[in-house]
Amino acid sequence: MLNNIGLPGLLLIAVVVLVLFGRGKISSLMGEVGKGITAFKKGVSDGTKELDDASSEGARDVTPAEKDKA
Repeated sequence: MLNNIGLPGLLLIAVVVLVLFGRGKISSLMGEVGKGITAFKKGVSDGTKELDDASSEGARDVTPAEKDKA
């Protein structure tokens, strides 16, 4: 059903949205979307960093220390 929209249909939808909400409302909405995407990317990178830190702690050197042979 949505495969047949095409460029004229998308332009019509964009014009209708612009008329309904106005330029100011759309620009503030896109700013909030941008902030949300940035926060999501930061959260993902923090999560992967935590996983990498946890795996590096588990992979620490476990060889026994040499004992003095006195």
